[in-house]
Amino acid sequence: MERNLTHIALFAALIAVLGLIPKIDLAAGVPITAQSLGIMLCGTVLGAKRGALAVLLFLALVAAGLPLLSGGRGGIGVFAGPSVGFLIGFPVAAFVTGWLMERTSLSPMVAATAASVIGGIGVLYVFGIIGMSVMLDKTLGEAAFLSAAFLPGDAVKAVIAGLVTQSLSRMRPASLLSRA
Repeated sequence: MERNLTHIALFAALIAVLGLIPKIDLAAGVPITAQSLGIMLCGTVLGAKRGALAVLLFLALVAAGLPLLSGGRGGIGVFAGPSVGFLIGFPVAAFVTGWLMERTSLSPMVAATAASVIGGIGVLYVFGIIGMSVMLDKTLGEAAFLSAAFLPGDAVKAVIAGLVTQSLSRMRPASLLSRA
């Protein structure tokens, strides 16, 4: 139990640290950040349940007012902006990414990259596009078009998640809780 709590807190902190990388603002008001890499790693390393719990802890800290999102944003107000769909989708994306990791016997690199693409990009974009559509008063097609700007960077993050997961698997196989 203590070990699980430590892992959950550690990965919540990882997501926060990835928010220190300067954000790049897009015209839609949703920034490009490195934090989605943390969401992917929560799933690929911790697995479905622990990964989602780490993200929920991170979001609770953000809602409590800690400036943990990129650009030093925090507080309940961030859940009323154009990125609300992505924030709501974070724990679901981590869960799906972890769930996929837990159920495949592919190599950690291939499994983590594929799970990150499906969960960390596909699932997250469903929530993000809906959130942008509602908050920006755009059609789903217009919001999807705006979200396309994130795809190249997110594809790179999925590969990085695969590489990090593969490295952890080789160096410390027991640390890959999604495969335990």
